[in-house]
Amino acid sequence: MAMSKDTAKLDASTAFAGFSKLSREERFQRLEEMGALSHEDVGFLRNGGLQSLDLAEKFIENVIGYFQLPLGVATNFRIDGRDYAIPMAVEETSIIAAASKTAKWVRENGEITTETVGDLIIGQIQLAKISDFAVFESVIEANKFNWISLANRDVAHGLVARGGGVRDIQLRKVPRGQGPESGEMAVLHVLVDPCDAMGANIINQVCEYLKGPVESATGEKVTMCILSNLVDTKLTRAHVVLRGLGSGLGSGLERELAEKIVEASLFAEQDPYRAATNNKGVLNGIDPILIATGNDWRAVEAGIHAYAVKGKQYRSITRWTMSGDELHGVFEAPIVVGTVGGVTKLHPTAQICLKMMGIESAAHLARVCAAVGLVQNLGALKALTTVGIIEGHMKLHIKNLTIGAGASEREVPLVQKRLEEILMLTKRISLSNAVEALLEIRAELAREIRSDDRRVKPPSSSPSSSPLIPTQT
Repeated sequence: MAMSKDTAKLDASTAFAGFSKLSREERFQRLEEMGALSHEDVGFLRNGGLQSLDLAEKFIENVIGYFQLPLGVATNFRIDGRDYAIPMAVEETSIIAAASKTAKWVRENGEITTETVGDLIIGQIQLAKISDFAVFESVIEANKFNWISLANRDVAHGLVARGGGVRDIQLRKVPRGQGPESGEMAVLHVLVDPCDAMGANIINQVCEYLKGPVESATGEKVTMCILSNLVDTKLTRAHVVLRGLGSGLGSGLERELAEKIVEASLFAEQDPYRAATNNKGVLNGIDPILIATGNDWRAVEAGIHAYAVKGKQYRSITRWTMSGDELHGVFEAPIVVGTVGGVTKLHPTAQICLKMMGIESAAHLARVCAAVGLVQNLGALKALTTVGIIEGHMKLHIKNLTIGAGASEREVPLVQKRLEEILMLTKRISLSNAVEALLEIRAELAREIRSDDRRVKPPSSSPSSSPLIPTQT
């Protein structure tokens, strides 16, 4: 939960200290003490979250159950001067640990700030073939303000009441390509302020509503109406700064590391093959928050990837540079989310996760996502340019391998220790290593048990087998 000094029950630095080493119950206690979770929230999560399928039946079709992802908490985040416990629903090992560790690094050596640029989402009305584009354009200009008024009155009145609604209609000329079907299609962009909703449903309704008036006024035929996930009219930015490069970049790390991070960033800016993996790493921080809060992570991903290629080459959505004794990182992309409506409003776990962060608006949630994505990117670049991705990832992957090999609760710590030793020697481990280690440990335990049995075996009552009585001949 975002906590002010007035409301925090437990200082965030104290609450997050040693958090990863606590038991689940101890984590619940810390989160409750710091005001991130209520006693009721803890009870709900302790009991496994949502159990009834009644709500699932309302979300999708042909329901047979729930597929549950682990829900964890990223710690140490201070964004725009406020402390956060970040809920993340994710299956990949090391994401939460890396985010928490890097956030602590930033917390101790710099700061995270965020902003939102623009507040409008985009709906598209396509007219595939236009007889006279100039005439069409003049008709649009003459009628668009009336159409905006009608759409706000008849469709978007709920948004208008909350301060949003349809703001503008813009015309774009889109080439049809080469060949016999060459020419231009007309695309109307309907710009809407969705307030704290993601806005997909309402903007689709607005576009469908405008289909009739557009066709009637222009004499042209509308082909389709749909929202766009490339929302470059509503961008979210996050900025990380780490200070003191001259004396070492946090935890004794030197200026050389900052220079390597800048070079790694340049690689992702210039090479689309690297950019794809770089951006996936950024989304490692963003997607788990979207899932935890019931948001459409597929739509956000589509928008981010489309924005990354706007310059006609796919590029990184983050950029790291050095200025004097400071390392600066910037994230910029559309993150269109909602805090009202749909699963976000109806799913109790999503509501708990929003409350945990103290989210006040959709723009606030987007800024938190951007900040976590940028910090996740920093952690990945730091690992890649120092120890490499395998060492850090595999250390956290060891438990998965151990369980995958079939280790029991008693065997898990023994197998983990053996795998850590192998990793230190070879810098790599696999499931086969875990299986082999488990078999060896079981064999060793079996030998110990047989040895113990021989040591404690009671003497036989048979005279012939007793070492104290001579054998009769």
